Amino acid sequence: MDDVAVMFNDLIGEMDHLCQSIMPADQTPEEDLQKGSTFSIGFTDVNAESLNELEDNDLDALVADLGSKVSQQELSACDQNRGPTRAAPPDEKSEPATVLPPPPTTPGSSAGIEKCEPQTKANKIKLALDKLKEAKVRKMIVRVLMADGSSKILMVDERQTVRDVMDKLFEKTHCDCSIDWSLCETNPELQIERSFEDHEYLVEPLSVWSRYSENKICFMLRPQKYIMFTDPQLFYMWKKKESSLSGINQQAKELLRKENFEGCTVIVPDLDGMLYQKEDGKKVWKPRHFVLRASGLYYVPKGKTKSCSDLACFIRFENVNVYVAHKYRQKYRAPTNFCFILKHPCIQKESHYTKFLCCDEKHSLCLWVNSIRIAKYGAVLYKSYQAALKTASSRQPSHISAATSQVEPSPPAITNVEDYPYEAPPDFIPPPPPPPPPPHHHHGPPDV
Repeated sequence: MDDVAVMFNDLIGEMDHLCQSIMPADQTPEEDLQKGSTFSIGFTDVNAESLNELEDNDLDALVADLGSKVSQQELSACDQNRGPTRAAPPDEKSEPATVLPPPPTTPGSSAGIEKCEPQTKANKIKLALDKLKEAKVRKMIVRVLMADGSSKILMVDERQTVRDVMDKLFEKTHCDCSIDWSLCETNPELQIERSFEDHEYLVEPLSVWSRYSENKICFMLRPQKYIMFTDPQLFYMWKKKESSLSGINQQAKELLRKENFEGCTVIVPDLDGMLYQKEDGKKVWKPRHFVLRASGLYYVPKGKTKSCSDLACFIRFENVNVYVAHKYRQKYRAPTNFCFILKHPCIQKESHYTKFLCCDEKHSLCLWVNSIRIAKYGAVLYKSYQAALKTASSRQPSHISAATSQVEPSPPAITNVEDYPYEAPPDFIPPPPPPPPPPHHHHGPPDV
């Protein structure tokens, strides 16, 4: 035992000697500790109380450092978009910047400086907190594809919603600012697509994309984006015949919007019907009767009824998005072309957590996809629709709106002869006018 204790003490001594040899000679552990304790507030611990404990010179240094960090983050984001940059060798030493003498101060200029620079400690703390928030904001450089094949480059931070980004695109493209414009996410690997919701923060879904992802963001028209508000009868009166739904006027549509979206809670469409479900890991599709509820999508097990006690939960809507699938009939032997997918936004590849469903017709696909959006987002979706209407009306030029309000719209042009209106002939047809008298010619001299 004594030999083991002696060996252990020798090992401890060698480790201490090794640590001292690694540390620079002109810096002792005590000096290193004192040097590090001069400014030990981390970004996660900074608040108004901790900043109040700092001296004025330390607070000024913190504000200057945070200002430089914000600019460095913007430069690093631009560098990542261009590509990797060459790092300087470790033995290179940067030359100190030349310090210019301050300009001569005059009474007028000194008064302006006093107004611009924060003089009190409270103002300095507020400025430091604002710069700290700005330094912690994530920023991305995004390429948005247009319908004509061109693209636009935007700087987007995590505080900007999809509606904010679309407002930037409206200014850059000078389009008509219709409520049908949408930012769409396309996934070439899964052959799926979805429209970002206007209230989403764009940086969040983009941050889950991998570095070498082939996903794209497109700016295009999607007429079915807010169809649940422009034509609510399709979702809340879907069991009636199409002939009766086509005759509904705007007053009845407004009443449906108020009943289902402007109450205490949003009423989810009472939608149910047969859908084809793809089994996990197989290319087999089974028909099942599905029922839509506010909490999720349910199905009727074999031999059961549509009562609430017999329904089995298929998937809940808290952490999933609904995508429209393309070319799945050829790839997965789907029974129809109208497929949609329910998956978590972080899943970028095929997984057994992804749920594949298929409809019989395009109208059913529109009903299910948009009804799931109503069930998931509820009142937030309706507020986004109202904001889109406000943006479309406010960005319309005043001279165009005045001209359209004064001039009545002209009837549509008729291009087919059969479309011309039929007019009955008159009861009395007047006789043709008499022929004009023959001209009179004079052969002799004129009469005097």
